[in-house]
Amino acid sequence: MDSKQIVVGPLEVNCYVIFDPSTKEAFVVDPGDEPDRIMELINSDSLSVKYIICTHTHFDHVGAVPELKEQTGAKILIHEDEKEIYEAARDMAAFWGYDIPPLPSPDLFIKEGYEITIGGLNFKILHTPGHSPGGICIYGNGVVLTGDTLFAGSVGRTDFPGGDINKLRDSFRRLMSLPEETEVLPGHGPRSTIGIEKRENFFNSEL
Repeated sequence: MDSKQIVVGPLEVNCYVIFDPSTKEAFVVDPGDEPDRIMELINSDSLSVKYIICTHTHFDHVGAVPELKEQTGAKILIHEDEKEIYEAARDMAAFWGYDIPPLPSPDLFIKEGYEITIGGLNFKILHTPGHSPGGICIYGNGVVLTGDTLFAGSVGRTDFPGGDINKLRDSFRRLMSLPEETEVLPGHGPRSTIGIEKRENFFNSEL
């Protein structure tokens, strides 16, 4: 497995390009903004993008979806419980003073246990609600992409529509059960590991 990371948009979202270096098949996670820069990453290694996956669909994580879909033809994947938030993303962006283009319909609504395959790599979808009803993490090959469920030293907020602190506690516990060496690739901020978060994340005291 190989990965590329780029920080996009005014809210500094981590967009990831995950790929199999032998086959060049890839998926893009949370393309929130700046599609031209994301496409530069993709084209620099001549990658073939199969999927655009949103860990959740708040506007700062989906703004570049339309252009990436147009340029790559990749399938858009979101959790089935994110449909309402996805459809309201433009309105949410406008409320916060931002503008994003109209979003194309998702190609597939995914749920717990769904498997993603690129080349010889397999990943599993973990449904981790709390920050958002259909929040997901993408787990496999020694990494977990956590979106806004888990950050280095912190967790996602729960005061947006659909947020739920009790569900976030359950999702956090679940992530802490992963192997300690698992690398955490969050939606904002620096990378970490599950082991570090088990020892140092403030949210442990909230459980």
